[in-house]
Amino acid sequence: MAAPLVGDELWQLIQPLLPPPPPRRARYPGRRRIDDRRALTGLLFVLKSGLPWEMLPPEMGCGSGMTCWRRLAQWQKAGVWPRLHARLLAHLQAADQIDWSRAVVNSASVRAVGGGKKTGPTPTDRGKLGSKHHVLTDAAGIPLAATVPGAHQHDVTQLIPLVEAVPPVRGRPKRRPAAVYGDRAYDSAAHRQALRHRHIRPVLARRGKPHGSGLGKDRWGVERTLAWLHQYRRLRVRYERRADIHQAFVAIACSLICLRTLKEH
Repeated sequence: MAAPLVGDELWQLIQPLLPPPPPRRARYPGRRRIDDRRALTGLLFVLKSGLPWEMLPPEMGCGSGMTCWRRLAQWQKAGVWPRLHARLLAHLQAADQIDWSRAVVNSASVRAVGGGKKTGPTPTDRGKLGSKHHVLTDAAGIPLAATVPGAHQHDVTQLIPLVEAVPPVRGRPKRRPAAVYGDRAYDSAAHRQALRHRHIRPVLARRGKPHGSGLGKDRWGVERTLAWLHQYRRLRVRYERRADIHQAFVAIACSLICLRTLKEH
């Protein structure tokens, strides 16, 4: 039998973070609300399979695709996904699984077929819109933060926002790595100074130097994490016009990677 999309361990982490359901009206209560766990199963199915919302199989018992979409939007607005990510990072920290000696930053572009906010011309084809998945990981590839700007924005613009987006890890006041590694796209004197101001050592490849930065052996973790993110088919192409919905999917995928890492140790 296939493992459930929402196992007990994941549900126990998410359930306390969910906002309470609205009270039912005494008169004309309407249809009974779909259980939160079933709605979560539906939206995870869409994330992993890449299916359109309207094609969510009714036999799954998750309600309609629009019901799951609304629940995803409500939970994103309530800040559920950043708090889930922070909880999982705290569990990883308690298990001594986060390597703060360095963090690594990288990005990958995806097409945005529906347009919307935080999209822009892709670097490889200016006639098509796209977004970028920027990820900051620890030395082993655990995702610490992720942002989704337009594909036209230069990579270096996301360096400091990513560092600032790393959540405080409960049980340890330190929330920033000792060093940040990046390729030539992050080469900037101003950003090096901004990292030093935060007591972070910048290890960024410089433009104009001979090919081969020597950082490949240290950047494999973030490359693997980007590949893991895009195993979730809904992230290979951005279909959501609303940027907050796509950001929610990215945050959920980061949390699922953290949970899988926690289970493996």
